[in-house]
Amino acid sequence: MSGSIKPSMHITILGAGAWGTALARHFSARHEVILWTRNIDNAEAMRQLRQNARYLPGIPLPSKLGISHDLGSAITNADLLLIAVPTGGLRSLLSNLATLAWSKPLIWVCKGFEEGSGKLPHQIIEEVLPGIPCGALSGPSFALEVAKGLPTALTLASHDSLLTGKIASSLHGDNLRIYTSTDVIGVELGGAIKNVIAIAAGISDGLGFGFNARAALITRSAAEITRLGMTMGGHLETFMGLTGMGDLILTCTGELSRNRQVGLRLARGEPLNAILATIGHVAEGVTSAREVVRLAREHDVDMPISRAVYSILYENLAPRQAVEGLLHRDQKAEDPRIQ
Repeated sequence: MSGSIKPSMHITILGAGAWGTALARHFSARHEVILWTRNIDNAEAMRQLRQNARYLPGIPLPSKLGISHDLGSAITNADLLLIAVPTGGLRSLLSNLATLAWSKPLIWVCKGFEEGSGKLPHQIIEEVLPGIPCGALSGPSFALEVAKGLPTALTLASHDSLLTGKIASSLHGDNLRIYTSTDVIGVELGGAIKNVIAIAAGISDGLGFGFNARAALITRSAAEITRLGMTMGGHLETFMGLTGMGDLILTCTGELSRNRQVGLRLARGEPLNAILATIGHVAEGVTSAREVVRLAREHDVDMPISRAVYSILYENLAPRQAVEGLLHRDQKAEDPRIQ
C-alpha cells in the first residue's frame, strides 16, 4: 500500500486515546506531528516512557513525535488538526479552538452522536467553527493494528476539495490507504450506527447463537443502516463501502471491538454500569443507541435490531428475550430494495 513520497505537513492530533496515539505514531514517520492531551500528567508520562501506557501499552512512540498539554502552543505551527477526542468532548474542544481563532483545515475521527442534541460531528463543527475546511476520516480500523503498521484502508469525506485532494494525498501511504468521498453524512452515520449493531453482535455471540446468526444479524443490520442513512441524505455506495459494510463487519467480529465486548458481557448477565466502569475506553454504541432509535422514529424507518439493543440498554429487557422477539417477527420476503 505504500505510495510515492508526499510533501511533509505539520499535523497536530488532539486527543491522546488509543486512536489519536496510533495515528500520531503512524503519521510521524513522514510528517511533523504533535500529540496533544489535556492532562499534564499523561503528557509527562508519555514523554518519559515514550509510550501511552494507558491506551496503547507496549507500543513505542517515536522520538521525533512531540507531546504537549498546552493547546495554544500545540496548534501554533500546524497545517492540519486531526481531532481524536470522543464525540462527547468535541464541542468544548472546538470552542477552545474558536477562542484561539483556528481557521485552517481540520479532520475528525470521532464517531457517534452528541448526547443531548443528537448532532453528528459535522453539525457541531458547523455551529462552532462555521465555514472551516473540514472532513471526516473513518473506516474499518482498530487503533492497535494501525499502531503496529498493519495495512488499513480509510475514507476521508469532505465537501472541500483541499481535503479530498492535497491533504488526502499527503496522508495516503505507508500501509494506510486513503480513499475520498463527498458523502459526509453517510460516512458519519455508518460509523455511528455500526457501534450499536456491534453490541447486538456481541450479545448474539455471548448467547452462543453461532456464526449463522451473526452473519444474518450483520446483513439485516446493514439494511437498517442503509434505510436510515439514505433517508437522511447518505449515498447507497457509502453504506456498501469501507465506512458502511466494512466498518460494520470489523466492529461486529473483531476481538478488539469495545462495543462488541459490551454485548458479550451483557449476554453474561453483567449490569451495564459495571461494564462501562471497567471497560477502560469509550463505547460509543451505548449512547448512540438512544439517538438511532430517535432518528428511526423521526424518519419513520424500521430498525428492529437497533431498537432491541436500546431496549436491552435502557428498558431492562433481557438479552435472550430481545433475541426471541426478533426471531418471532412476522415472516416476510427479503426485499432487495433498500427503500
